[in-house]
Amino acid sequence: MERCFSRNGSSSCSSPPPASPPAVQLLPSPFQPPPVPPHSPPSSLTPRPQQGRLSFAAVMVDVSKWPLFSLLSTEELATIRQACVFGTSANEAIYITHANEVFVFGLNCSSCLGTGDNMSTIVAKKLDFLGGKKVVSFSYGSGPHILLATDDGQMFAWGHNGYSQLGNGNTNQGLAPTLITATLHNKKVTEVACGSHHSMALTHDGEVFAWGYNNCGQIGSGSTANQPYPRKVTGCLQGKTAVAITCGQTSSMALIDNGEVYGWGYNGNGQLGIGNNGNQLTPCRLAALQGLCIQQIVSGYGHCLALTDKGLLYAWGANTYGQLGTGNKSNNLTPLQIMADKERIVEVAACHSTHTSAAKTQSGQVYMWGQCRGQSIVLPHLTHFNNTDDVFACFATPSVMWRLMSMEHDDFMTVAEALRKEFDSPETADLKFSVDGKYIHVHKAVLKIRCEHFRSMFRSQWSEDQQEVIEIGQFSYPVYKSFLQFLYTDTVELPPEDAIGLLDLATSYCENRLKRLCQQIIMRGITVENAFTLLSAAIRYDAEDLEEFCFRFCVNHLTQVTQTEAFWQTDGAMLKEFISRASRCGAFKN
Repeated sequence: MERCFSRNGSSSCSSPPPASPPAVQLLPSPFQPPPVPPHSPPSSLTPRPQQGRLSFAAVMVDVSKWPLFSLLSTEELATIRQACVFGTSANEAIYITHANEVFVFGLNCSSCLGTGDNMSTIVAKKLDFLGGKKVVSFSYGSGPHILLATDDGQMFAWGHNGYSQLGNGNTNQGLAPTLITATLHNKKVTEVACGSHHSMALTHDGEVFAWGYNNCGQIGSGSTANQPYPRKVTGCLQGKTAVAITCGQTSSMALIDNGEVYGWGYNGNGQLGIGNNGNQLTPCRLAALQGLCIQQIVSGYGHCLALTDKGLLYAWGANTYGQLGTGNKSNNLTPLQIMADKERIVEVAACHSTHTSAAKTQSGQVYMWGQCRGQSIVLPHLTHFNNTDDVFACFATPSVMWRLMSMEHDDFMTVAEALRKEFDSPETADLKFSVDGKYIHVHKAVLKIRCEHFRSMFRSQWSEDQQEVIEIGQFSYPVYKSFLQFLYTDTVELPPEDAIGLLDLATSYCENRLKRLCQQIIMRGITVENAFTLLSAAIRYDAEDLEEFCFRFCVNHLTQVTQTEAFWQTDGAMLKEFISRASRCGAFKN
């Protein structure tokens, strides 16, 4: 086996478990609601409990696609940097402004808005607890209860607490955000995840902590006793470094830095992917994924999706609505590859409030399947959306967000679109570049504003009587045009091989942001065939993060990489250095 080193929801409508829960219980399906909590309304009035996990990602989307945000004015919408819609009916929302101020509005089930009371509000209320810190992770459970992590590693919790899912040692409802980090031995938290009534946190050093409801072993402690404080998950995770966590309804999963996946808790529909449907009280490795390097894992209500570093997609667990995308509605106890006939997958999406799945391909195509507006779509369906978030806004039930989102606003986009439109426009341009016999039309003012290289060049060399054509011989036309277009759009669209040339240009012109974008393109486009070529380029252009990524990929897939033409055409010195470095990493050990 090749080694793997991937790095990388004014109403008391709560529905947590009862005061005296039953012993470990194998539910016939994950789609049954959890038990009714103490002090909850009569069962006939209690909404069906669901939950969702949202992790930080800088994806630019239109928040107005969620109906709840129609309550906000244009001015308020313009202030939003991050937002989340959550709750059993998508009736609660939280948003963070560019000034890192927190506002909430909505139904306020179980005081999940953190306003200090249980009153609903259609007017956004400000919560003063962040103190200017940035939010990096947000998640909610069915109660609902809320977890939030900041960029300095602090974790806050509020909302329903019937099983100490807030991690503060008691079962009193959390009316306002409370700092919980102390019960984690002051560990820095980088990611949080909520199940139905249990919670997890991932720390900076790769440790996983869990607490709350434990009727199916979802805390991973080896028993079914509830856990009032955060407890480190050990067992098979001992000594391993986790890089991501995710929760199903009553199950938990962790992704390790070497690409392995471990799961524990409820397994009645095979959502742990271990080949049977027995609950697991401690972490159990998904052996069926052996030899694969998983980069992203997400949990739906009772199913899971995993994405490999090669862009392959695997699914397992409950399939009542076709959420596995296999073409039928049969559960799968082990991971099964789907969308094998599609191009490389770069992102998968699921939310454990819903039975909906989504994926995005390298060219930007977005697919959805599972329960979509009441329909059961059993095969991935190509949509017109340009991001997976829109799938959940328009087709998921409830229409919650699957991750904490970041927004870009109309006033900014208006300027960007204007610049984008005028790029390479002969009508308004006052300068031309000639590259490979082709012209690229630009504006001197834009170049001077956007690029120090051109600002210096025009200041020292350019005069009004000089010719308005500049010859470029060092770089190819696609590369130089992409560079100039970047100055107008802040984006780059090139295949990985051409991105190497653009990386060279970015290095020469000291354009560090462009350099980082090139590295991201190369990382997303890496394959066995081009991995060694990309590694060589990373070394040549002193791109340390890219070099480390390419090196790890080559080691992860060492046998295949060493059989490529690029590997054997490499100069001897680099080949010798690679073999030596790979050996030090233990790549050649049995």
